[in-house]
Amino acid sequence: MQDEAGKYGYSISFTDANRDQNRQTSQVEDFISKHVSAIILTPVDSKAVGPAIVEANTAKVPVFTADIASTATSGKVISHIASDNVQGGRVAADLMCKALGNTGAVAIIDQPEVTSVQDRVKGFKTELAAKCPDVKIVADQTAGGDRARALTVMDNLLQTFPGLTGVFGINDDSALGALAAIRTAGKVGTIKIVGYDATPEAKKAIDAGDMVGDPEQHPEVIGKLTIDAIHDHFMGKTPAAKIPVPVGAYTGKAPAK
Repeated sequence: MQDEAGKYGYSISFTDANRDQNRQTSQVEDFISKHVSAIILTPVDSKAVGPAIVEANTAKVPVFTADIASTATSGKVISHIASDNVQGGRVAADLMCKALGNTGAVAIIDQPEVTSVQDRVKGFKTELAAKCPDVKIVADQTAGGDRARALTVMDNLLQTFPGLTGVFGINDDSALGALAAIRTAGKVGTIKIVGYDATPEAKKAIDAGDMVGDPEQHPEVIGKLTIDAIHDHFMGKTPAAKIPVPVGAYTGKAPAK
Protein backbone atom coordinates (compact mmCIF):
# COMPACT_ATOMS: atom_id res chain seq x y z
CA MET A 1 0.00 0.00 0.00
CA GLN A 2 2.74 2.43 0.95
CA ASP A 3 4.70 1.81 -2.25
CA GLU A 4 1.67 2.20 -4.49
CA ALA A 5 0.37 5.23 -2.59
CA GLY A 6 3.74 6.90 -3.10
CA LYS A 7 3.31 6.64 -6.86
CA TYR A 8 0.15 8.74 -6.64
CA GLY A 9 1.40 11.12 -3.96
CA TYR A 10 -0.99 9.77 -1.32
CA SER A 11 -0.11 9.39 2.36
CA ILE A 12 -1.46 6.60 4.58
CA SER A 13 -2.11 6.43 8.31
CA PHE A 14 -2.31 2.91 9.78
CA THR A 15 -4.05 1.76 12.96
CA ASP A 16 -4.56 -1.69 14.52
CA ALA A 17 -7.72 -2.62 16.43
CA ASN A 18 -6.18 -5.79 17.90
CA ARG A 19 -9.35 -7.83 17.30
CA ASP A 20 -11.53 -5.29 19.13
CA GLN A 21 -14.52 -4.10 17.06
CA ASN A 22 -15.34 -1.22 19.42
CA ARG A 23 -11.79 -0.01 19.08
CA GLN A 24 -11.98 -0.27 15.29
CA THR A 25 -15.19 1.79 15.27
CA SER A 26 -13.45 4.47 17.37
CA GLN A 27 -10.54 4.47 14.91
CA VAL A 28 -12.96 5.02 12.01
CA GLU A 29 -14.55 7.90 13.90
CA ASP A 30 -11.09 9.39 14.47
CA PHE A 31 -10.29 9.14 10.75
CA ILE A 32 -13.57 10.85 9.92
CA SER A 33 -12.78 13.70 12.34
CA LYS A 34 -9.43 14.13 10.57
CA HIS A 35 -11.24 14.47 7.22
CA VAL A 36 -9.37 11.66 5.46
CA SER A 37 -10.11 11.14 1.77
CA ALA A 38 -10.84 7.39 2.05
CA ILE A 39 -10.87 4.62 4.65
CA ILE A 40 -9.57 1.07 4.14
CA LEU A 41 -10.99 -1.47 6.58
CA THR A 42 -10.03 -5.02 7.42
CA PRO A 43 -13.05 -5.72 9.64
CA VAL A 44 -12.55 -7.28 13.05
CA ASP A 45 -16.06 -8.71 12.77
CA SER A 46 -17.65 -8.90 9.34
CA LYS A 47 -21.19 -8.38 10.65
CA ALA A 48 -20.52 -5.96 13.52
CA VAL A 49 -18.50 -3.55 11.34
CA GLY A 50 -21.68 -2.14 9.75
CA PRO A 51 -22.23 0.88 12.05
CA ALA A 52 -18.64 2.06 11.52
CA ILE A 53 -19.12 1.94 7.75
CA VAL A 54 -22.43 3.80 8.05
CA GLU A 55 -20.67 6.58 9.98
CA ALA A 56 -18.13 6.94 7.17
CA ASN A 57 -20.91 6.87 4.55
CA THR A 58 -22.77 9.63 6.42
CA ALA A 59 -19.58 11.70 6.45
CA LYS A 60 -19.19 11.01 2.70
CA VAL A 61 -15.84 9.26 3.20
CA PRO A 62 -15.54 6.35 0.74
CA VAL A 63 -14.86 2.96 2.34
CA PHE A 64 -12.86 0.09 0.86
CA THR A 65 -12.25 -3.31 2.47
CA ALA A 66 -9.08 -5.36 2.13
CA ASP A 67 -8.62 -9.06 2.98
CA ILE A 68 -11.84 -9.37 5.04
CA ALA A 69 -15.24 -8.31 3.70
CA SER A 70 -18.20 -6.73 5.44
CA THR A 71 -21.37 -8.83 5.56
CA ALA A 72 -23.26 -6.22 7.57
CA THR A 73 -26.77 -5.40 6.40
CA SER A 74 -25.91 -1.68 6.60
CA GLY A 75 -23.09 0.40 5.21
CA LYS A 76 -21.81 0.77 1.65
CA VAL A 77 -18.33 -0.38 0.59
CA ILE A 78 -17.00 0.87 -2.76
CA SER A 79 -14.76 -2.13 -3.46
CA HIS A 80 -13.50 -5.25 -1.68
CA ILE A 81 -9.99 -6.49 -2.50
CA ALA A 82 -8.96 -9.89 -1.18
CA SER A 83 -7.55 -13.31 -1.88
CA ASP A 84 -9.88 -15.78 -3.55
CA ASN A 85 -10.33 -17.59 -0.26
CA VAL A 86 -12.69 -20.27 -1.60
CA GLN A 87 -9.94 -21.21 -4.05
CA GLY A 88 -7.42 -21.03 -1.19
CA GLY A 89 -9.55 -23.45 0.82
CA ARG A 90 -9.47 -25.84 -2.12
CA VAL A 91 -5.68 -25.57 -2.18
CA ALA A 92 -5.61 -26.46 1.53
CA ALA A 93 -7.82 -29.50 0.90
CA ASP A 94 -5.62 -30.69 -1.95
CA LEU A 95 -2.57 -30.46 0.32
CA MET A 96 -4.38 -32.41 3.03
CA CYS A 97 -5.66 -35.11 0.65
CA LYS A 98 -2.16 -35.73 -0.68
CA ALA A 99 -0.60 -35.79 2.78
CA LEU A 100 -3.14 -38.29 4.13
CA GLY A 101 -3.22 -40.58 1.14
CA ASN A 102 -6.91 -39.81 0.67
CA THR A 103 -8.11 -41.30 3.96
CA GLY A 104 -8.19 -40.08 7.55
CA ALA A 105 -9.86 -37.95 10.23
CA VAL A 106 -9.43 -34.17 10.12
CA ALA A 107 -10.23 -31.29 12.48
CA ILE A 108 -10.63 -27.64 11.51
CA ILE A 109 -9.45 -24.88 13.84
CA ASP A 110 -11.81 -22.14 12.75
CA GLN A 111 -12.74 -18.44 13.12
CA PRO A 112 -16.30 -18.37 11.78
CA GLU A 113 -17.08 -14.70 12.42
CA VAL A 114 -14.71 -13.62 9.62
CA THR A 115 -15.84 -13.79 5.98
CA SER A 116 -12.45 -14.72 4.54
CA VAL A 117 -12.31 -17.68 6.92
CA GLN A 118 -15.86 -18.69 6.04
CA ASP A 119 -14.75 -18.85 2.42
CA ARG A 120 -11.61 -20.83 3.27
CA VAL A 121 -13.59 -23.41 5.20
CA LYS A 122 -16.22 -23.59 2.45
CA GLY A 123 -13.57 -24.28 -0.18
CA PHE A 124 -11.81 -26.78 2.08
CA LYS A 125 -14.94 -28.79 2.86
CA THR A 126 -16.19 -28.78 -0.73
CA GLU A 127 -12.86 -29.89 -2.19
CA LEU A 128 -12.32 -32.52 0.48
CA ALA A 129 -15.72 -34.06 -0.22
CA ALA A 130 -15.06 -34.03 -3.98
CA LYS A 131 -11.44 -35.16 -4.11
CA CYS A 132 -11.02 -37.46 -1.08
CA PRO A 133 -14.38 -38.40 0.44
CA ASP A 134 -12.72 -40.94 2.74
CA VAL A 135 -11.09 -38.06 4.61
CA LYS A 136 -13.72 -37.20 7.21
CA ILE A 137 -14.04 -33.90 9.12
CA VAL A 138 -14.64 -34.96 12.73
CA ALA A 139 -14.49 -31.53 14.39
CA ASP A 140 -14.77 -27.83 13.52
CA GLN A 141 -13.90 -25.63 16.50
CA THR A 142 -13.08 -21.95 16.81
CA ALA A 143 -9.92 -20.50 18.29
CA GLY A 144 -10.56 -16.96 17.06
CA GLY A 145 -7.44 -16.99 14.89
CA ASP A 146 -5.36 -16.80 18.11
CA ARG A 147 -2.31 -19.02 18.64
CA ALA A 148 -2.71 -19.55 22.40
CA ARG A 149 -6.37 -20.46 22.00
CA ALA A 150 -5.51 -22.79 19.12
CA LEU A 151 -3.04 -24.63 21.35
CA THR A 152 -5.77 -25.18 23.95
CA VAL A 153 -8.29 -26.25 21.31
CA MET A 154 -5.76 -28.69 19.86
CA ASP A 155 -5.03 -30.15 23.30
CA ASN A 156 -8.73 -30.86 23.69
CA LEU A 157 -9.01 -32.33 20.21
CA LEU A 158 -6.16 -34.73 20.91
CA GLN A 159 -8.01 -36.00 23.96
CA THR A 160 -11.39 -36.23 22.23
CA PHE A 161 -10.17 -37.71 18.92
CA PRO A 162 -7.15 -39.96 19.58
CA GLY A 163 -7.30 -41.20 15.98
CA LEU A 164 -6.97 -37.73 14.47
CA THR A 165 -4.67 -37.66 11.44
CA GLY A 166 -4.97 -34.10 10.13
CA VAL A 167 -5.61 -30.49 11.17
CA PHE A 168 -6.49 -27.48 9.03
CA GLY A 169 -5.69 -24.18 10.76
CA ILE A 170 -7.51 -21.31 9.08
CA ASN A 171 -4.49 -19.05 9.57
CA ASP A 172 -0.90 -19.68 10.54
CA ASP A 173 -1.40 -18.68 14.16
CA SER A 174 -4.04 -21.43 14.37
CA ALA A 175 -1.77 -23.94 12.64
CA LEU A 176 1.29 -23.04 14.73
CA GLY A 177 -0.73 -23.20 17.94
CA ALA A 178 -1.89 -26.67 16.89
CA LEU A 179 1.71 -27.61 16.10
CA ALA A 180 2.82 -26.66 19.60
CA ALA A 181 0.20 -28.96 21.14
CA ILE A 182 1.01 -31.76 18.69
CA ARG A 183 4.72 -31.43 19.46
CA THR A 184 4.06 -31.73 23.20
CA ALA A 185 2.00 -34.85 22.49
CA GLY A 186 4.88 -36.34 20.48
CA LYS A 187 2.79 -36.57 17.30
CA VAL A 188 4.64 -34.26 14.90
CA GLY A 189 4.52 -35.94 11.51
CA THR A 190 1.81 -38.35 12.62
CA ILE A 191 -0.85 -35.63 12.51
CA LYS A 192 -0.60 -33.67 9.26
CA ILE A 193 -0.99 -29.88 9.59
CA VAL A 194 -2.08 -27.47 6.87
CA GLY A 195 -2.16 -23.77 7.71
CA TYR A 196 -3.03 -20.69 5.68
CA ASP A 197 -1.01 -17.57 4.76
CA ALA A 198 2.57 -18.91 4.44
CA THR A 199 4.01 -16.51 7.01
CA PRO A 200 7.81 -16.71 7.53
CA GLU A 201 7.40 -18.75 10.72
CA ALA A 202 5.03 -21.19 9.06
CA LYS A 203 7.37 -21.54 6.10
CA LYS A 204 10.14 -22.56 8.49
CA ALA A 205 7.85 -25.21 9.99
CA ILE A 206 6.97 -26.46 6.50
CA ASP A 207 10.64 -26.50 5.45
CA ALA A 208 11.41 -28.53 8.58
CA GLY A 209 8.69 -31.06 7.75
CA ASP A 210 6.59 -30.16 10.81
CA MET A 211 3.73 -28.88 8.63
CA VAL A 212 2.56 -30.13 5.23
CA GLY A 213 2.11 -26.80 3.47
CA ASP A 214 0.06 -23.62 3.20
CA PRO A 215 -2.14 -21.83 0.73
CA GLU A 216 -0.03 -18.74 0.07
CA GLN A 217 -1.65 -15.34 -0.09
CA HIS A 218 -0.10 -12.35 -1.85
CA PRO A 219 -0.71 -9.41 0.51
CA GLU A 220 1.57 -7.15 -1.51
CA VAL A 221 -0.79 -7.58 -4.48
CA ILE A 222 -3.86 -6.99 -2.30
CA GLY A 223 -2.28 -3.79 -0.99
CA LYS A 224 -1.35 -2.52 -4.44
CA LEU A 225 -4.77 -3.26 -5.93
CA THR A 226 -6.52 -1.60 -2.99
CA ILE A 227 -4.68 1.67 -3.60
CA ASP A 228 -5.31 1.36 -7.34
CA ALA A 229 -9.05 0.97 -6.68
CA ILE A 230 -9.02 4.08 -4.49
CA HIS A 231 -7.15 6.02 -7.18
CA ASP A 232 -9.69 4.93 -9.81
CA HIS A 233 -12.49 6.13 -7.53
CA PHE A 234 -10.79 9.49 -7.04
CA MET A 235 -10.41 9.78 -10.83
CA GLY A 236 -14.14 9.29 -11.34
CA LYS A 237 -13.93 5.68 -12.48
CA THR A 238 -15.93 2.81 -10.97
CA PRO A 239 -13.69 0.07 -9.57
CA ALA A 240 -15.07 -3.47 -9.49
CA ALA A 241 -17.15 -4.22 -6.40
CA LYS A 242 -14.98 -7.28 -5.78
CA ILE A 243 -11.37 -7.70 -6.87
CA PRO A 244 -10.08 -11.26 -6.24
CA VAL A 245 -6.41 -12.21 -5.95
CA PRO A 246 -5.47 -15.85 -6.72
CA VAL A 247 -3.89 -17.98 -3.97
CA GLY A 248 -0.81 -20.15 -4.50
CA ALA A 249 0.65 -23.02 -2.47
CA TYR A 250 3.80 -23.26 -0.38
CA THR A 251 5.08 -26.79 0.26
CA GLY A 252 8.69 -26.16 1.18
CA LYS A 253 11.89 -24.49 0.11
CA ALA A 254 13.11 -25.60 -3.29
CA PRO A 255 16.30 -27.68 -3.08
CA ALA A 256 19.52 -25.90 -3.97
CA LYS A 257 20.82 -26.61 -7.47
